[in-house]
Amino acid sequence: MQKIHFLLILLLLITACRPTKKIEAGVSKADFSKPKDLAGMKLVWQDEFNTEGVPDTATWEHEHGFVRNHELQWYQPDNAVCKNGVLLIEARRTNQPNPNFKEGQNDWRNRKNITFTSSSINTRGKKDWLFGTFLIRARIDTTLGAWPAIWTLGVKEPWPEKGEIDIMEFYRRNNVPIVLGNFAWGTGKPYVAKWDGMDVPLSHFTKNNPKWVNEFHIWRMDWDKNSLKIYLDDELINEADFTKTINPDGKNPFLQPHYLLLNLAIGGDHGGTPRESTQTIRYEVDYVRVYQKIE
Repeated sequence: MQKIHFLLILLLLITACRPTKKIEAGVSKADFSKPKDLAGMKLVWQDEFNTEGVPDTATWEHEHGFVRNHELQWYQPDNAVCKNGVLLIEARRTNQPNPNFKEGQNDWRNRKNITFTSSSINTRGKKDWLFGTFLIRARIDTTLGAWPAIWTLGVKEPWPEKGEIDIMEFYRRNNVPIVLGNFAWGTGKPYVAKWDGMDVPLSHFTKNNPKWVNEFHIWRMDWDKNSLKIYLDDELINEADFTKTINPDGKNPFLQPHYLLLNLAIGGDHGGTPRESTQTIRYEVDYVRVYQKIE
C-alpha cells in the first residue's frame, strides 16, 4: 500500500510539472511541437504566436474602422491578442458611437453606431512571398454571422488585378454554412473580379466528425510557377492553373509576391446577421508557417 501511495504521489508531481497546452476546455490543444520538415523545402518564416500580448509589430499591421463588404465590425487592434499559444481574434458585440460619423454623408461606412468590434491583421510591406507551401493551423467559429478568413493579396496593382487567394473563408450561402477556397484575378473592369471558387458544405466535414467545429484544422496552400492548390487537412479543396488566370493586360497576378491577411469579419455581404444572443465570436490561429524549395 505504501508503494502504491508513493507512486500515486510521484505521478501527480510529474503531471503538475508538465506545461499546460490546453487553450480552454474542449478537445483541441495548441500545438507547441517543433515544426515538421518538408522534403526538399526549408522553413523560411513562421509565427507560432507563443508570446503573450499583441501580435508581433515587426510582422503585422492592423486595419482600422469599417473596411469592406458592408460588414458589421469595426476593426481595431484591441481584439487581437496572443494568448495560450494562439492568436485569438475575438469579435465582440458593443454599442458605441462611430468616431468617423458625419451627418448627411451617404456611405455605408458612415454608420452612426458601432455594433461589433473585431480585428484584421496583415503583413503588407513587412513580409511577402513568391511561391512556397503555406501551413496555417486554426480553429474557426461557425456561429451565424461569423466570416473568418486566411487570404493573400499581390503586392502590385489595384484589386482585383493584383490577385486574391482565399486559403480559407467560412460563411453562409443560401443559409448553408460553407468552407471556401477561392482565387480571383482581373477582368479589366474596376472592382470586378474573375472568380474561381469552391464551396464545401460544413456538413461534409461534420458528418464524419461531429466535433469538427471544436477542433483545430490545417489549411495548406501549395504554390509554384504553374499552379495553386488549397488543402484542408490534406483534402484538396480547390486548384488553379496559371494558364487560365491571366489579367486582360496579359499579366498573371499569381506570379508576383503576395502578403498574408488574417481577419474575422461579421455579417456583411456573406456572414449573415448574428443572433441577438451572440455576444462574442472567436477565431484562433495556432501558427503560420511558410516553406520554400531549397535551391
